[in-house]
Amino acid sequence: MTCIVSQSWTTTLHRRSSHPINVHRRSSHTATFSSTLAPRDLHFKKCDSNYATRNAIYKARNQEESDLLLLDQQTEIKNYIKEIKLIFNLMDDGMITPSAYDTAWVALIKDVNKPSNGPQFPSCLDWIINHQLHDGSWGEPLMFSAHDRLMNTLACVVVLTSWNVHPEKCQKGMEFVNENIIKLKDEDDEHMMIGFEIVFPVLIQLARKLEIKVSADASILSEIYAKRDLKLAKIPKDILHKVPTSLLYSLEGMEDLEWEKLLQLRCENGSFFFSPAATAYAFMQTKDEKCLEYLTNLVVKFNGGVPHTYPVDMFEHIWIVDRLQRLGIARYFKSEIKDCVDYIYRYWDEQGIGFGRETNVPDVDDTAMGFRVLRTNGYQISSDVFRHFEKDGHFAGFPGQTSEAVTGMFNLYRASQLLFPGETILEDAKCFSRNFLTKKRSTNELLDKWIIAKDLPGEVGYALDVPWYASLPRLEARYYLEQYGGDDDVWIGKTLYRMGNVNNNKYLHMAKLDYNHCQAIHQSEYIQFQKWYANLNIEKSLNTRLLCSYYEAAATIFDPERCNERVAWAKPTMLLNIITSLFVGSTFSNDDKQAFVDEFMSTQHHHGNEKPWCAVMDALRETLNQISSETLATHGVDIQSHLHSAWTTWLLSWQKEADVTLGEGELIVRTIDMSSGRCLTMELSSHPLRHRFFYVINDLYHETSHKGNHAIGVEIDSKMRELVQIVFGYSPDNLDPDLKQTFLTVAKAFYSKGHFDAETINGHINKVLFERVI
Repeated sequence: MTCIVSQSWTTTLHRRSSHPINVHRRSSHTATFSSTLAPRDLHFKKCDSNYATRNAIYKARNQEESDLLLLDQQTEIKNYIKEIKLIFNLMDDGMITPSAYDTAWVALIKDVNKPSNGPQFPSCLDWIINHQLHDGSWGEPLMFSAHDRLMNTLACVVVLTSWNVHPEKCQKGMEFVNENIIKLKDEDDEHMMIGFEIVFPVLIQLARKLEIKVSADASILSEIYAKRDLKLAKIPKDILHKVPTSLLYSLEGMEDLEWEKLLQLRCENGSFFFSPAATAYAFMQTKDEKCLEYLTNLVVKFNGGVPHTYPVDMFEHIWIVDRLQRLGIARYFKSEIKDCVDYIYRYWDEQGIGFGRETNVPDVDDTAMGFRVLRTNGYQISSDVFRHFEKDGHFAGFPGQTSEAVTGMFNLYRASQLLFPGETILEDAKCFSRNFLTKKRSTNELLDKWIIAKDLPGEVGYALDVPWYASLPRLEARYYLEQYGGDDDVWIGKTLYRMGNVNNNKYLHMAKLDYNHCQAIHQSEYIQFQKWYANLNIEKSLNTRLLCSYYEAAATIFDPERCNERVAWAKPTMLLNIITSLFVGSTFSNDDKQAFVDEFMSTQHHHGNEKPWCAVMDALRETLNQISSETLATHGVDIQSHLHSAWTTWLLSWQKEADVTLGEGELIVRTIDMSSGRCLTMELSSHPLRHRFFYVINDLYHETSHKGNHAIGVEIDSKMRELVQIVFGYSPDNLDPDLKQTFLTVAKAFYSKGHFDAETINGHINKVLFERVI
């Protein structure tokens, strides 16, 4: 297979419907390697035949058109890279849209020197005057939520009435409120604004004091008041005054507060839980200078229209990294992501983190996401951080609470899959969050209190049905490209808001371009792979895993420039399959096996064409020579002798062992590593971790080869945990991180092969390699 990185192909495909994520377990047969194909191999033979037929209708464009298309794609991708790098360069404390509700509370503050002169922050009042929507409301303009529009609008009408300005805007605003308040009954509780039940009743009281008529159905208000009483009862007032809790976010909705005690619970920046509205209310009650300083800085920074919370720097830094990784384009921004991860680690707290640095009220969502980003980047942090969110086996969004959100549990589940051996808190978190999400999915209740996303059920479904151990990079990206909403995703706080650096169409458009670009190259490579195999003139019954072998390589090592590593994965995998299948049974004797090994080790070619295995020997030598020459040309490293030595070691072991799969996992890793130009597996021979690495890899390959779908059990999961610890845990021997990643990626491919049934893998292959992203 010739490495092709500059040719673009178009394909005519028979479109299938999207393959469901749900996993179907296979029957309990044991995979065998003989001239008689196992049922699973027969399935893959049929799959390869189907794809061969499909590939037969592929037609390359005119070379000139192909080159122009490739050039256009590369130019577009480069432009997006520049734009996204600029986003990283301009990152501050978070890009977030204004909140009319919070701006209204800040606008209520009177001039601290001469209250009769007007507002302390006239720019806030101006912002409100200039941002009324055409229907008379204030709030998120592109997505209607009755909770959002009513809270924003009533707050703005209260402010304008208080300052006795723009009565026509007040009239239009109240017409909207009175016409739409009935719609609160129709909205899902999960999409109610955070703290709505606490602060909306206070807005109604303020409105009535100003003789603003609110025509609300008594049943609607009584339901809101009941929710308020229930929420306030969960955190007694004595606790509220002693310990920072999430109720600090809604202080403006509470009465009879002991401010001397509460002022001790401010954040470092002078705010109450980073909330402008709560902090504005606190200032009106206390005249505290730190509160005023926080608000003044915020008004200046946002030119009058303040957000519902600030800063959101931790949230932004974490989620940008996560989005780019899941979209499959993180490799373009390695240095920027490194800076982000360093920033997250700088403000990491073993008590947990929140959406802003130095928060005094951590949440499980940000903590889980931060933990996941830090652990996958090799930072040494303790899983004990999650003990602060657990009580009696129950995990909650905030310490001491009993409620949880879908995304909080979703991200806790994703974090828990990175557990090391002995991390019981993560075992408990994984069990709890998985059960929670499974139940929510079964009852079709995957609505979230923090975000209105394009396809949250799809994201949760992927996480539940594709364990992280089995989630190959290109498979995850292919699904997430359909789930990520870009600019359209809206977050829920006290009001609806958007995070432009987290949900961004630039990421989505670039990721689609990149995916289709890589996919075209992979399709071209697979055509060459088929030709290579056809030229071997091997018995057709051995054509059992051609497509699957290439898929494992391309779904894991997908970068266009890493063609040689894909070759070093796919071709040797097929050759191992051919060699071990060829010599099973009575067709060949032990003498034939010995002759095959001797021929490989010999510096002279003796077999001519008289031996029945000569085509396999030629293919093996040609493949290893191709890998060696490509590595020399690309990296300037001569690996030929090392590569030959690695295969000699395996062949000698294979010749003696009854189990043909022993050592194959190690050989594949060595071959891939050497093809990258690193040759680090040679250095690993004397490393203390060598035995642990290869023990896990070989066992995983052995189990999945012998047991098929029954390979994945407690023992294999235990070995994967051990491997995850080796890869991401502390290593005093400074083992190269690239080599660690090679072990992990190959292990995940083996795990995936053993976890899913053939039909599911077929669907994954179709989606990853042949369904173009639109």
